[in-house]
Amino acid sequence: MFLDAEQIRGYHSHVYYNADTYEQALILCREAAERFGVVMGRMHERPVGPHPDWSCQLAYPAELFAQVMPWLALNRGELTVFTHPITGDDLRDHRDFAIWLGQVRPLNLAMFFQ
Repeated sequence: MFLDAEQIRGYHSHVYYNADTYEQALILCREAAERFGVVMGRMHERPVGPHPDWSCQLAYPAELFAQVMPWLALNRGELTVFTHPITGDDLRDHRDFAIWLGQVRPLNLAMFFQ
């Protein structure tokens, strides 16, 4: 069974960083927000939700995917960016539909089974 891309309501890109790369991530996220109008979340200095590292969420509509993703790919430096669609099925969005730029990190998916 094939899924229709029209099921995608938007995307979240999570920029992963640590204490050493905090400033780089902050600059990247702020520039993405300014350049594309994406919604920049908080700069989390601890793992949040299923994310194993410190992260900042960038939220944007599906129509911006073709602009935001190539820009992140070219400008992320050594940062890892985890991107997933928003379809209404959080488990599949994070597990099955994941797009990674950089190192793949193990997500804690336990919260989706509760």
